[in-house]
Amino acid sequence: MSGRWAAGVRREVLANGLTLLVRRDDSAPVVAAVTHVRAGFFDEPDRWMGISHVLEHMFFKGTARRGVGAIARATKAAGGYLNASTTYDHTAYFVVLPADRLAEALDIQADALRNSVIDADELGRELQVIIQEAKRKLDDAGSVAYETLHEVLFDRHRIRRWRIGYEADLARLTRDDLWDYYRSRYVPSRTIISIVGAVDEGEALERARSIYSDWPGVPGAVDPSPEEPPRVDVRARTLRGDVVQAELALGWRAVPPLHPDSPPLDLAAAVLGAGRGSWLYQTLREPGLVTGVSAHSYAPTEVGVFSITAACEPDRVPVVLARIAEATTRLTLVGPNVGELERARTLLLARWARRMESMEGRAAALASAEALGGVDVLDRDYDAITSADPDAVREAARRYLLPDGVAGVAYLPNDRGAPLDADGLARAFAVTELLPIAVPAAWTTRPPPPRPVRGSRTADVLHVALPGSDLLVRRKAGVPLVTLGVYAPRLAPEPPTAAGIGALMVRAATRGAGGLDAPALAFALERLGGTLGSSGASDWLGFSTAVLQAHLADAAALFRLVVAEPAFAAAAIARERAVMVAEAEQVADDMFRYPFQLAFRAAFGEQGYGLPVAGVPETLSALDADAVRRWHTASFLDVRRVVVAVGDDEPERIAEQLAGVFADEPARAASSPPAPERWQPGAMPALREVTRVKAQSALAMIFPGPGRREAGRHAADVWAAVASGLGGRMFEALRDRRSLAYTVMASAWQKGRAGALVTYIATSPAREDEARVAMLAELERFAAEPVTADELSTAVHYLAGQAQVRRQNAGAVAGEMLEAWLVGEGLTELEDPAAPFRAVSAADVQRMAAECLIPARRAEGVVHGTGGG
Repeated sequence: MSGRWAAGVRREVLANGLTLLVRRDDSAPVVAAVTHVRAGFFDEPDRWMGISHVLEHMFFKGTARRGVGAIARATKAAGGYLNASTTYDHTAYFVVLPADRLAEALDIQADALRNSVIDADELGRELQVIIQEAKRKLDDAGSVAYETLHEVLFDRHRIRRWRIGYEADLARLTRDDLWDYYRSRYVPSRTIISIVGAVDEGEALERARSIYSDWPGVPGAVDPSPEEPPRVDVRARTLRGDVVQAELALGWRAVPPLHPDSPPLDLAAAVLGAGRGSWLYQTLREPGLVTGVSAHSYAPTEVGVFSITAACEPDRVPVVLARIAEATTRLTLVGPNVGELERARTLLLARWARRMESMEGRAAALASAEALGGVDVLDRDYDAITSADPDAVREAARRYLLPDGVAGVAYLPNDRGAPLDADGLARAFAVTELLPIAVPAAWTTRPPPPRPVRGSRTADVLHVALPGSDLLVRRKAGVPLVTLGVYAPRLAPEPPTAAGIGALMVRAATRGAGGLDAPALAFALERLGGTLGSSGASDWLGFSTAVLQAHLADAAALFRLVVAEPAFAAAAIARERAVMVAEAEQVADDMFRYPFQLAFRAAFGEQGYGLPVAGVPETLSALDADAVRRWHTASFLDVRRVVVAVGDDEPERIAEQLAGVFADEPARAASSPPAPERWQPGAMPALREVTRVKAQSALAMIFPGPGRREAGRHAADVWAAVASGLGGRMFEALRDRRSLAYTVMASAWQKGRAGALVTYIATSPAREDEARVAMLAELERFAAEPVTADELSTAVHYLAGQAQVRRQNAGAVAGEMLEAWLVGEGLTELEDPAAPFRAVSAADVQRMAAECLIPARRAEGVVHGTGGG
C-alpha cells in the first residue's frame, strides 16, 4: 500500500493568506469541499467559553444574500449535504455533493464564511437550541466521563473545560461577542479550503481563487491557552447519576501531534484496544467483564491525551481497573512482540485507507495536515507508523503511561459501585505481576485456488450463481481495500421467547471456528487488515469486514470457517450472552435508541419488529448453546446465502477468488420473500413511557408506512427529505423557529416485512407537551396540503445527489447491493436509483401522508426527563 497520501495535491496560497488545496479523485462522481478554520475551543478565553461551537451554528443562519435556512436549502437542492464540527483546535464546515455542482457549493460556502450576518434575534433562538444540545450531552454518560477526565488530568490548559459550554456560559453570550470572535478569528490566514473529488484541478483552483482572492487579509487575533505546568501524580474522581452501567475513563498526559512519539503512541493504543485481537479485548471483552473497551491517543495541536475507556457492571470496576493496569504495565515493561505489533500496524494502515476512501475524509485529512505544517505531514505520520518497531512502541509507552501519572473517572449508578479515589487508583496501578497472554499461533491454512466463473452484469454488478450462494461483486476504485460480507436472509421473525437469538448466533460464531479459538481467529483476520464484524439486522444475518486487497482470498477462507464451522462452545456462548444482556440493559441510558425501542414495542407488540434485533434481557437470558446451534443450522446453513464484495479490482478476478472458497458448498434453492408483518393500529395512540433523571425528555413517534417492497415507498423517502435535515420542515419549524430542540428527525423506516414513518425530538421536560403538539401539527400539514414545488424539487435533487454521494464508500455500495438483492426488487434498482424519486409528485406525497400520518394511529415511546442530569 502506498503511503504517498499527499501525492497529486495542488496547493496555492493566495495573497490574502488563504490556503487552497485541490486533489482529483475519480473514484466516484462526487466532490467534497471542506472549510477548515483554525479556531476552536483552545482559542476561547473563559468569558467566551463555548463560542466556537455557537459560531459554527450561526454559520448556517444567513447572510445578506441568503436568509435563515437558505444555505441548507440551496445545498440540498444541489443534491448535497452539509454539516460542521468544532473541536479543540479548529472548526470545519463541509459539503459533499455531485461533482458537477462544485461551483454552487463554493459560492454557498464562501458566502457563509465571509458574510454571516449573526442576527441578534436569531442568535437568541439558536442559543436555546445549543443549550438543548448541551443537555443532551449531559445525558450521555460516556461523554461526561471522558470530558471530566480532561478536567481531572489538566490544571490550567483549556482542554480541561467542558468544551461545549454550560447553560449559564452560553446564555451570557451576545451578538457583540460572536461578532468580535468571528471577525478576529475567521480571517484568510487562518482558513484552508480543501477540495477533493472528480474535478479538474485547474478549474477548481481557478473557481476558488475567483471567489476567495478579494477577501481582505487582516491579522488574526491570538489568545493562547494558559500553559500547563508539569506534574506527576495520581488523580481520581467519582460521578453518580441515573445510569445503568459504569463508565470508566483513564488517561495520561501525552504529546502533541508533531512529536516523534505520537505515531508510536498511536500504535500503542492499537496494541491495547484495536480489534478483537487487542490485549484489552482479550482480557476484558472476551471474558465478558466489559461491554466495550477502547484505547486512543489523541493529540490536538498543543497537548496530547492517551486514554482508555470501558463500560461495565458497577461491581466489576475494580477488576476492570486491575486488568487495564496490568495491560499498560506490560506495554511499558515488555512491549508488543513482532506479531502483535504487525497486527496492530496492519489495522491502523487499513483504518488510514478507509479514512481516505471518502472525498470528505481525504479533504478533511489534507486540511488538518496543512494546518499542522503541510500536507506532507500525512506521509510522515504514515511512514512513521509503517517503520516503528516494538522497542519504539515500548519506549514511548514507558515515557508517558506512568503508573504514578494516571488519572481516572468513574461514572457510577446512584446506588451501586464503590467510589474511585486516588489511593485506590494508585493501588490498582501498583502492578507486581504480569499475567500470561497467550500468543495465537499463526494461521497457516491456505485458501483454495481461484475458479473460473460465468456470470451476468446488472448495473455494474457482476452476479455469479454458485450452488449454495450468490456472488455479487462490484468495482470501487480509490483505496486498496475490499469490503467483504456473507449474509443469509431472515425468512421469518424470531420467536417472541427467543428474541435476539440470531444476533447471539452470529456474535458467538466469531468466538472461534474451524479449530481456531477467539484470539486466533481475531488475530488471523486482523493480520490481513480487517476486523471480524457480525451483522444481526432486521432482515438478514451475516459477517463483514474490509481487508487489504492482497489478502482477499485469505479473508474469504476465514469467513468460510466462521460460516460453516463455528465452535459454539457452551462457555463462549454464555459469555457472549452475558455481554448482550448487559448491552440490552444499557440501552435504557441511550436517549435516542431507548424511545424508539419503546415505540416499536408499543406498535408491534412483543414479537417481530416489536422486539430489538439484539433482544431484551429476559429473552436473552433464556437462550442456551443448543438453541444457538439449532438456529445456526436452520437460519444460516440451510439457507441460500449472498456473498458481497466491493473493491478496487476487476470483478471477475474478485469473483474467481471467492468462487474458489465458496463454490463447493451444498446446493440451496432461493427462498421466497417472508410474509409481511402487519401492524394493526388501534383507535387510540399506543404509548410506552418511562421516567428517568435526565436533563431532557425524548419522544419517538412511529406511524404505519410502506415497507421496502411496497408501493409508496419512494413517496415516503421524498416526504422524509422534505421533513427532515437542515432546511427541512421539521428542522425549521421545531428547531429554528421554536428553539425546542437540538435533535429533530423524521425518516422513512422500510424493512422487508413492514414499514413506518418515524419522528424524534429531544427537548426540555418543561416543553415536552409543546414539542409533541408542534410535531403533530407539522405532520398533519403534510396530509392537509401538498408540498410546494420548491420543496418537491429540492427533495428530489437531494435524494438523487445522495444516491451518488453514497457510492464514494465501498461499505455503502455493498450495503446498497445487499438490500436490493435481499429485500428489494433486484439489482436493476441500482441502474438509476434516482429515477423513482423523479417520478414522485406532490400529490403522491400528500396521498401517502394522508394514509399514514394519522395521529390516532401512531405509536409513541417517551422517556420523561426530570430536568436533572
